[in-house]
Amino acid sequence: MRGSLSKPTEVRLDNVFRIVAAVITSEDGEYLLVRKRGTQAFMNCGGKIEPGESPEEALRREIHEEVGMDVGQRVLTPLGRHTAPAANEPGWSIDCDLFAVLLEDKSLATARAEIEELRWVRPDDALAALRLAPLAARVLRGELT
Repeated sequence: MRGSLSKPTEVRLDNVFRIVAAVITSEDGEYLLVRKRGTQAFMNCGGKIEPGESPEEALRREIHEEVGMDVGQRVLTPLGRHTAPAANEPGWSIDCDLFAVLLEDKSLATARAEIEELRWVRPDDALAALRLAPLAARVLRGELT
């Protein structure tokens, strides 16, 4: 026998949250970031995908739940699927479908559900002054969009 067949290496998905997130920007170039109640890091709006939901459906639901915006049929521009350490759960990571959303009226966004605070920020200001989730920091540094 010239060798043996080995069992393929199993890919483990333990400690991974499968989520969607939105890079919400305004016409004046600011980004919307949110901070969940009981946490310190600001992040992109979004959350977990429920069984049976597409990433787009999940994101539309999460945006409405978190910041009260009905994005309806507004275009969600895919920015790819990305991984990063989870901001608030040590030892966990996120597997995230990221989408861009342009919002014409910033006053439509209000903190709801588990969102303690939301901020419209310029990238350099946020990078210098806020504690950011790893994925949000990569977005604001221009690494993903």
